[in-house]
Amino acid sequence: MKKHNVILIILTLILALGLLAGCSKEGDSKKSTVSSDIPASDSNANPSPSQETITIKGIADLVPHSELIEYVAPRLKEQGIIVELVATAADNTTNEKLAKGEIDFNFFQHEPYLKEWNKVNGYNLVNAGDIHVEPITAYSDKYSSKEEIPDNAVVAIPNDGTNEYRALRILEENGFIKLNPQTANSLTASVSDIAEYLRPIRIVELDSAQIIPTKDDYDFFITNTNKALEAKITSARLFSEGSDSPYANIIAVREEDLNNPAIVALVKALQSEDVRQYITDTYNGAVIPAKLDN
Repeated sequence: MKKHNVILIILTLILALGLLAGCSKEGDSKKSTVSSDIPASDSNANPSPSQETITIKGIADLVPHSELIEYVAPRLKEQGIIVELVATAADNTTNEKLAKGEIDFNFFQHEPYLKEWNKVNGYNLVNAGDIHVEPITAYSDKYSSKEEIPDNAVVAIPNDGTNEYRALRILEENGFIKLNPQTANSLTASVSDIAEYLRPIRIVELDSAQIIPTKDDYDFFITNTNKALEAKITSARLFSEGSDSPYANIIAVREEDLNNPAIVALVKALQSEDVRQYITDTYNGAVIPAKLDN
């Protein structure tokens, strides 16, 4: 091989190595730029890879229960707690699923109902925290205030034990009837427990699912606000329970999970001032924050 050819080859190799080194530095520079452009806030959007996460499963009714869970889920995720709702419609198996460990909590009921269920079924599910009240409420499509309700008005009320007591109780509080005093101890009542009619009205006891579909047949009707919200009725609200109702909707858990840090965090988030304000702003009185013990 001629001498000048050897020199040409060597110069070519030196030039190629120089180009490769330049590309490597440029790639390193690009990598550094991409990394530095990630917003600082994104690092908090999800738990860090080193942060241990825990998933708690639950069942919650659709309105407002699952909506409240969804509202607090992002802040819990930042704490490493993933809340998974396996259903947004509670049924008569929901407490049993909790008792048997298929889920970690449920959110659809008030404590008097839970205690009665425990008594009948032999379990010991407990209240981890009061969250909100769905005040049973008197509605009307014919009148805008209770003062407008005429004598001999017809009112429909739910016929199941707990809700019938609640309906009769607000009729008593608003001057329509007087109940036998012993009903206050049992938290159950029917029309047979009315000691006196203070205003002449006719009460029709109905399955709660039938009240809204037949509401046009009555001067006013009393039903649970979650049913009113789901049905999206625009009827006037006449009167209802207050925040001190014993029927606050609760987070129910197994007794051994009462101090589970993930459950405690869930309850704390749902009872926060932020969520209480969200309830007030979102549901316009159809759902109200539960009164909390100081």
